[in-house]
Amino acid sequence: MIHFRITSLFILVSLTALSKEIKYPVTEIADELKKDVDLVVREDHIFFKILAKNHAIRKVKYVVTILNEKGNNYAEFHIPYDKLTKIIDISGNVYNAIGEPIKKLKNRDVTDQAAFDGVSLFSDDRIKILDLSQGTYPYTVEIEYDLEMNFLLSIPSSSWNGDRTSYQNASYQLVYPVGFPIQYKLINMGEIEPLRETDKGFEILSWSFKNLLPIKSEPLGIRQSRLLVAVPVEFEFSGYAGRRDTWENFGRWQIDLNKGRDVLPAKTIELAKEMTKGLPSVEQKTKALYEYLQNKTRYVGVQLGIGGFQPFEAQVVDDVGYGDCKALSNYMIALLNSVGIKGYYTWIYGGQNSRNIIEGITYDPFNHIVVSVPNGKDTLWLECTSQTEPFGYQGLFTGDRKALMVTEDGGKIVNTLRYSPEQNLQSRKATIILDLSGNASAKISTLYSGTQYENGGLNWTFGNSDRQRKWIEKNTEIPNFNVNSFNVKETRDKIPAALVNLDLVLNRYASVSGKRLFVTPNLMNRWKYIPEKILERKTDVVLNRNEIDTDTIQFSLPENLYPEFLPEPIKIKSKFGEYDASFKFDNGKVTYVRRMKSWKGRFPKETYNELVDFFKSVSKADNIKLVFLSKT
Repeated sequence: MIHFRITSLFILVSLTALSKEIKYPVTEIADELKKDVDLVVREDHIFFKILAKNHAIRKVKYVVTILNEKGNNYAEFHIPYDKLTKIIDISGNVYNAIGEPIKKLKNRDVTDQAAFDGVSLFSDDRIKILDLSQGTYPYTVEIEYDLEMNFLLSIPSSSWNGDRTSYQNASYQLVYPVGFPIQYKLINMGEIEPLRETDKGFEILSWSFKNLLPIKSEPLGIRQSRLLVAVPVEFEFSGYAGRRDTWENFGRWQIDLNKGRDVLPAKTIELAKEMTKGLPSVEQKTKALYEYLQNKTRYVGVQLGIGGFQPFEAQVVDDVGYGDCKALSNYMIALLNSVGIKGYYTWIYGGQNSRNIIEGITYDPFNHIVVSVPNGKDTLWLECTSQTEPFGYQGLFTGDRKALMVTEDGGKIVNTLRYSPEQNLQSRKATIILDLSGNASAKISTLYSGTQYENGGLNWTFGNSDRQRKWIEKNTEIPNFNVNSFNVKETRDKIPAALVNLDLVLNRYASVSGKRLFVTPNLMNRWKYIPEKILERKTDVVLNRNEIDTDTIQFSLPENLYPEFLPEPIKIKSKFGEYDASFKFDNGKVTYVRRMKSWKGRFPKETYNELVDFFKSVSKADNIKLVFLSKT
């Protein structure tokens, strides 16, 4: 009887184990895919079917094995939707290391909330958040969901990237009616053509990939993103039909969206005319209206209706005093129109790491709107969401990149302002009074202009002494100092500037050894970044610094102290920049002058190790020491 019960129990356990479907065991992942990664994407499949120019469905299956805690964020999924996007189905499962199912997605694992971006006051957008993270590694998460979209503006892109992510299987299937025009482009994936099929009046394009290893980024290199992008040439969004076979046609669609939304109340038109009366130039009139906009309005994100593309009417902004980038830019254009000045609604990517336009396809990277105003041979650029931005300044957020200007003839690709190194200036003058104990006092005056006016967020500190003190404490690169006093003065201009004056006590600034004091004359601007050399560089070198730094540091010495020797002048020249340093002793004072000019640009990958040598030479020069000898 006992033998019978044990046998029955063994059979029961065996049947229970067999009833569990084993999926995605970690043992099926090749070792090379697990090397130096935090997660392995087992399946990344997208199916997108265009039914009409205003109707599409999207199906996603995503399976990822989380190998350690660093990959845990990838077990959380965000599925956005709105009035035009309906979630048809969501399912999910979690599997342990050997592939046994340990969890099934339940309603309590899904959070449904407004898609709040931190700045939008009104929004139709919502998001479902699925959290299937676990505490035991490795584990695998499987997610599937279907969406129905009652509009068509773009085709979802797909990317297979990540420094610490590999891909076991990935595919993309694009289905559309035969004869329906589309554009697509595969980037950094080689010359891979899709499998083409036709079925029941639909054309099917299929791409599939296996065993994609992580893309390792290179210092100062171009990001080699693996990407598939596609756009419908014909589309319709909330009743507005358009074409995006060219930028001109895509711009014409925006013209249709904006039509009739630039009407201002009569009293505001009269006010605009009064404010600009007697001003002789387009620039002066534009400045007056821009500053009026800044004083009257504030930025609030609005994502209602065609919230991502269509601005609120100018009269609404005039009444309520707020709007998003679209509404405020449209309002600015209306103000300009009221005094006979033409301003253009302009799409751009806002952010310090600008995104390039992809050649050969009207796939846009834009996320922001500014206003461009032709002014003879120049163009005035207006950031309408900021109440503090100096008129005409275009800095790190939108400067030096491609934009889509929506003109009367449609969209036109243009380039925004690029400041010269001479305009992006950091100029420092300092007087250091040394004593024989190695302590010192310092009076330092630094002018920051152009994009250097934004160094460390300096431009966000104006008018707030607490912020200014914190900025000084964070950005003054001297080991031991106390602040006696400081002041910050802003010059608001098309090339803005800030003057920071410091009165400091420098504790143990000089090293003392017997009768000698050792001082690094470069007070607070030493070059630190020196990347490792690479034998087989894969990408070109990209440098983003287009600027000049000058430092004039004067050391006043006590009566019995003099320089034991002065270094020879230093000159370093390369295709990446120029560096000069000189030393002079006169009448009890040593003056150190340093100048470094950096050029922004793209350089051949073969020059990378030459760049590293340039950085090493600059760093060595910046860390040179002066030796002072006491006569007593």
